[in-house]
Amino acid sequence: MRRRKEHKLFWNLAYVAVLVAIGFLIYRASLRINYSWNWRAVPSYLIYHSQQEVDSPVNGFIKGYSNGVLIIQSTHKKIIKLKVDHPKFKKPGQIVTQGEAVGYNSHYQPGPLLMGLWMTIKISVASIIAALIIGLFTGLMRISNNPLLKNLSVTYIELIRGTPLLVQIFIVYFFVGTIFNMTRFVAGAFALAVFEGAYVAEIIRAGIQSIPRGQTEAALALGMNYFQIMRYIVMPQAIKRVLPALAGQFISLIKDSSLLSVISLTELTKAGREIASSTFSPFEVWFTVAALYFITTYTLSLIDRYMERRLAQDE
Repeated sequence: MRRRKEHKLFWNLAYVAVLVAIGFLIYRASLRINYSWNWRAVPSYLIYHSQQEVDSPVNGFIKGYSNGVLIIQSTHKKIIKLKVDHPKFKKPGQIVTQGEAVGYNSHYQPGPLLMGLWMTIKISVASIIAALIIGLFTGLMRISNNPLLKNLSVTYIELIRGTPLLVQIFIVYFFVGTIFNMTRFVAGAFALAVFEGAYVAEIIRAGIQSIPRGQTEAALALGMNYFQIMRYIVMPQAIKRVLPALAGQFISLIKDSSLLSVISLTELTKAGREIASSTFSPFEVWFTVAALYFITTYTLSLIDRYMERRLAQDE
């Protein structure tokens, strides 16, 4: 046992050494580029400190300042209370005019990259839910004995898998979206859902067909109908088997959402492109964008592993 632990420790240290060597090589390669790195600006793309001026709505003078509230008395003896975090005037009796800045409020605001990441997460979640629904029904149609349902599902799957996602996004946005007056968000989510739904359908179909047919025949012998067999026998086992494949497909969906920048949807990739073009800092921006995508997809991978362990414990 001790030898096994030492063996495992050795290879873990070797793994760390390889990562350090790769990082050093990347660093040395970056020194050969005539580029001025500006990593200090990156945090402001994620979150920044915003200041908003507060103007006096009336002519008057300062009555006082207490607990973040500036009290102004107008020339008509009217008392005005303004919330001001950083007042410009504090002393009673100071004269202020209408429209004059009496201070400012400060608070943190999400930067363009965080806003783009939030849009990516929103549209990915919406697409994943829709793709699951589409894939489940299409997968069941795919194994149906009804020629109409089976042929329709095969046509949909082969057509979607045989054409590029970028082309489908253009068709959905400019054709389908125009007909049904879709917003960019709805059109983008619909295009992703339809594309990923075809792959989800094949994953579900393979999972269902991997269950031994003898279990279905035994359930039929016990008097269970088709929906009962699917609900209690087939689907619980199929879901456990296809969960890793589904997780991998949904990770691809998150990365594929970057293509929605072509329809001017401000998700993470488009936000990064706008920042890079305006700040002339492409390396810092794109490394940060890549890190945000990695954090998002790796989080989904951790959730998948957790669910796999839970399902394995339930067996």
